[in-house]
Amino acid sequence: MIPPAAALSAEPRFGWCCQYIPPDGDPAVAKQMNPGTVTISTLSKLEGARRVEKLVEVVRRNLQSLHLQLGEVAGHPPYRRILRVGSGVLPAYSHPIGRPLYEEPEVRALVEAGLGHAGKKAREAGIRIGFHPDQFCVLNSATPATLDNSVAELEYHTDVLRMMGLTGGWHPAGTHINIHGGGRAAGTEGFLRGLERLSEEARGLVTVENDEMSYGIEDLMPLADHVPLVLDLHHHWVKSQGEYIQPDDPRVARIVESWRGVRPVAHISVSREELLPGHSPEVLPDYAALAATGLKARDLRAHSDRMWNHAINRLVTAHLSWADFEIEAKGKNLAVDDLERDALAAGL
Repeated sequence: MIPPAAALSAEPRFGWCCQYIPPDGDPAVAKQMNPGTVTISTLSKLEGARRVEKLVEVVRRNLQSLHLQLGEVAGHPPYRRILRVGSGVLPAYSHPIGRPLYEEPEVRALVEAGLGHAGKKAREAGIRIGFHPDQFCVLNSATPATLDNSVAELEYHTDVLRMMGLTGGWHPAGTHINIHGGGRAAGTEGFLRGLERLSEEARGLVTVENDEMSYGIEDLMPLADHVPLVLDLHHHWVKSQGEYIQPDDPRVARIVESWRGVRPVAHISVSREELLPGHSPEVLPDYAALAATGLKARDLRAHSDRMWNHAINRLVTAHLSWADFEIEAKGKNLAVDDLERDALAAGL
């Protein structure tokens, strides 16, 4: 039996991931609101003070963008206060070129002050913060260098959350660093071995989600006693070739248990609009019927721009009884607007 929402000690929330899209398309606002980056190649060509100067320039911009994004989220109703922060907020942090730069007093002071203020803003506004490192972050890799890099990347994200004041214990304030299961060869046993490589602080933040290729939600169940499971409804639909998992499904109850009293987070997106021309937004897409037209899994798994399908939005609204949702449509905050309209119409 799924615990009622009240027992999960939080009201439902949903929100966008990493990048902000101005509703009017203003490029100046987009540039201001979104982080920049600097490549390892660029940093390697610079020396001494110029290298530090370049990093400070980018980090200052990224921290300002983070503050602006948090301010945008804080301006919405509480049910929209969840934000996935872009992993590149501190570029090159875990790279041999970048590590010594972040020990420079000027850089360290900038980072600690900026992230400390961002964390305070998130806590005061009740904004749930998450990260989703790139897919190269593989905890069950049999390649030592890949595993070392994956561990370093997860510890980097932990450092960011620590400086934001969002670490200590089991997913404080719902914080999470979400990754995929990795390759099939090493299995969930390899994932657990990789998990043991992490600091205790990092282990208290990691979550793992199902994907369309290697690990369905059933495949991840052996990890449920060790790490919270993140259900991606769209990935599950593709992997299962058409199942829409329901809130009262026993697998959902096990996912809830894996979070140990913290309100779970889940993901949603929809197949691309241009692949389904003329499809009624009031009807759930039928995987078998779409496959019969020649569409492949690789086509259907790609994310849409907007949350265009009202039937899927209503399904997400039902799942809000037990989970918060990160919207992975390419339209970012604009796609959240779509879900919000349907959720409110359904009685959120």
